[in-house]
Amino acid sequence: MPDTPHLAPPPRRRPRNGVRAVTAVAVVLAVAAGGSYAAGLGPFARGDDGPDPAAMRQARAFLADWAAGRLPGAADRTTRPDTARDVLQSFTAGLDIEGPRLAAAEEAEEAEDGTLTVPFTAKMPITGLGTWTYESELPLVREKKDGGWKVDWRLSLVHPRLSDTQKFRLEREDTTPPKVTDRHGTSVADGSYPSLTPLLGRLADRTGGGPRGAVRLVDRATGETVRTEASFGERPDPAADDRPVRTTLDATWQAAAEQALAQADGKNAALVALRIDNGEILALANSPASGFNRAASGTYAPGSTWKIVTSSALLLRGAVQPDDVVDCPKYLTVGKQFHNVETSEFPGATFRKDFTESCNTAFISLRGKLDEGELGKVARTYFGVGQEWHIGIPTYDGSVPVPKDETEKAASMIGQGRVQANPLIMASVTATAVSGEFHQPSITAGNEDGTRTEPLPDEVVGRLRELMRATVTDGTAHVLADLPGEIGAKTGTAEVSDDQDNNGWLVAHRGNVAVAVVVEEGVTGGGSAGPVVHSLLSSVPEDPS
Repeated sequence: MPDTPHLAPPPRRRPRNGVRAVTAVAVVLAVAAGGSYAAGLGPFARGDDGPDPAAMRQARAFLADWAAGRLPGAADRTTRPDTARDVLQSFTAGLDIEGPRLAAAEEAEEAEDGTLTVPFTAKMPITGLGTWTYESELPLVREKKDGGWKVDWRLSLVHPRLSDTQKFRLEREDTTPPKVTDRHGTSVADGSYPSLTPLLGRLADRTGGGPRGAVRLVDRATGETVRTEASFGERPDPAADDRPVRTTLDATWQAAAEQALAQADGKNAALVALRIDNGEILALANSPASGFNRAASGTYAPGSTWKIVTSSALLLRGAVQPDDVVDCPKYLTVGKQFHNVETSEFPGATFRKDFTESCNTAFISLRGKLDEGELGKVARTYFGVGQEWHIGIPTYDGSVPVPKDETEKAASMIGQGRVQANPLIMASVTATAVSGEFHQPSITAGNEDGTRTEPLPDEVVGRLRELMRATVTDGTAHVLADLPGEIGAKTGTAEVSDDQDNNGWLVAHRGNVAVAVVVEEGVTGGGSAGPVVHSLLSSVPEDPS
């Protein structure tokens, strides 16, 4: 669900003389804390009127580094690295921005002198308030020394109104702490649940009891306000001052989730647990607890946990059955070389074995069984992924674009490429897979539900439950095998970039609860997310009340 503060209209770009519009590929570049950057999965084709691919790669890489917090790397891609690093640091830190989401536009402008301008959209989450959205442009120039491309540094690329005479200031208003309870009426606003602290204001927004603030454009010399760029929060409703907001959360589950994330060994991580029968969220936790809500707003490649959706698509097609032989070699080349975790192989494996051992090459070999865009259609139609969710707080609701080439289609089969999700989405995917019916997740009651889905056939649900159970008893989720209850699960390992360790994922279900965990740079799902899920499920009842 998009977060929509009251925004001032963006400045209108002045027309340029001697420029022409050229089409590029729109790419969501990264998100804070572990966002997946998948540029390079396929050739960036250039037509006669297209921009130089090297320039577009540099623009995307700059935005990806900025979004992921790699500010020295972003600055080194500019013509003035030292100045760029200082400005980017002061801009994001000074405005309490965490987890920027930056997306290049579909068109770039190429001037007659060969310089290139790439428009982009910036979504800047301001801790505890909301998201500031605006548009800006990246100018790119060729270096005389080696002919390579650089971002031509200027203050206005950060924001069109940032200049030598004007800067931005964040102002927060003092507000009364909101009253928020769990599903049983127990207060969750007393600081005992640190992951909820940044969310309490958003939960209380419906009563006007949430935090308020604004981003102001101010004169550098006088400090006087020139204009308000974005405002957040509403004035409280006096009649609601003493009325607490009741959530779907369960204090017992939330406390267990907070404690379970200690098993992530200090790495950035997130967890969501929700009821299978109605989508109500029992626990939502982040590590670190303050700041960006990775659990519901993060954008990650879901890795092999996405094979639940891929398997659904294949089963719906009748393209494969669990006992069919689908060979699992070490490597498979589709434009680029794909491999399995630790380059494992299982000659003559059945599809059941491929699922339980999470064989990438086997799943990729089945890509021809699905039409172009079919995986995204199944995700949207049956799992609600990519539709607009209204859960009670801001969320990112997933994306499964139509692959632009065979390499990206291969990657999407295993939850890579441009497939994007987060723990909220994957907990919901798990709940849908084992029940057959999508329920829009919720953390408060009475939310709008505009989603439209179809139920999965009973036969597909039965196969998915069988495959997930076998993954616990005989496969990569064996870390959960000693727990009580008939647990089903799927592990995932998701590549991020060449210079970062893989993210680790694990989704599971037991009784009426589905759980999803991601651990950034956790290397493997079973090794990093597995202990987190084990800790949670060993600390709570088999079924919530």
